[in-house]
Amino acid sequence: MKQNGSPSAICENDEQNTFFDHLAFVSLVVFLCSLCLFLSSNTTKIKDQSQKYFSRFSRKQLIFTIFLENLLQLNLSDFIKERLSFESYAFNWDELLIAKADKSQTSIQSQLSYAIQKGDIIPLRHHFYLIIPPRYSKFGKLPIELYVNSLFEFLDRNYYIGLYSAARSYGAGHQQIQKEYVFHDKAPLLSISKNSINLDFFTVSNWPTKNIVSKKGDAGMYNISSPCLTAVDLIYHQTKIGGLNRMLSVLEELTEEMKMEDAKDLLSWYSQKSVLQRLGFLLDEINPESDIANLIYEHLKHKKFYPVLLSPRSNEKAGAVENRWKIDVNIKMESDL
Repeated sequence: MKQNGSPSAICENDEQNTFFDHLAFVSLVVFLCSLCLFLSSNTTKIKDQSQKYFSRFSRKQLIFTIFLENLLQLNLSDFIKERLSFESYAFNWDELLIAKADKSQTSIQSQLSYAIQKGDIIPLRHHFYLIIPPRYSKFGKLPIELYVNSLFEFLDRNYYIGLYSAARSYGAGHQQIQKEYVFHDKAPLLSISKNSINLDFFTVSNWPTKNIVSKKGDAGMYNISSPCLTAVDLIYHQTKIGGLNRMLSVLEELTEEMKMEDAKDLLSWYSQKSVLQRLGFLLDEINPESDIANLIYEHLKHKKFYPVLLSPRSNEKAGAVENRWKIDVNIKMESDL
């Protein structure tokens, strides 16, 4: 029987095969590196040549151009990673166009639509987008503090986070709120309800110059109402946000954060006497020795103020009152603390 070869010959052949396999692999790596280097240094030339070649085939030209751009330029995920590396969780369309100046708008829009479908991006408003990193993906939303400043810079408006959203920031309110509340100037804004995000906007005609606090968050500074401004806003808008009883426990906890300087600043510009009457009455109910309540009363004492309902109702007027605040207590107050 004829043998195929001696053991030494077989071993020699295996070594030669291994050598050629390594040589082929190294050659492939060198080729790919050279190709990448060539492409990166000749991007414009390649695109010009490809467009000239496909000038009579517009559809093929478009497809090939998009392919080249995706190959030669940073993609959207790189843009997102870069934003997140700076704790920036939002961007607008113009910022994206500037970052991808060498890409066509068609290519950018295609990648953006794909990211939106995946849930990595939420289109909050026209041409304004939120980035949802993995740690927030299960919630489908971001804390408002991470993007509100970027949003209102984009809208070119003054703003502050208020009502229950602000109270939560001060540790007041143990219930999970379903909406975020933001006050702003200029024309009214429509509420936003997208995915798990619910934003309610309140327009302020006379923008306050005091009692707006700048706080530092993970994504930078943001504006929020002071504890005293939060309290009067809650009382003023009580009929729109669930009624007085819903907020009593929040107000009770919020009083622990109210300071005299904050109250003095508020009284220097706030003109809603009926709201101040209600606030003073509630402060007295929470703490009969409240210094801030006495400060508010001294402020009102020099002005004319009239009986008002504790909880405003369009079909009811204030009747007889038996307290210094001239408050007609027309509801049974129930706090869930």
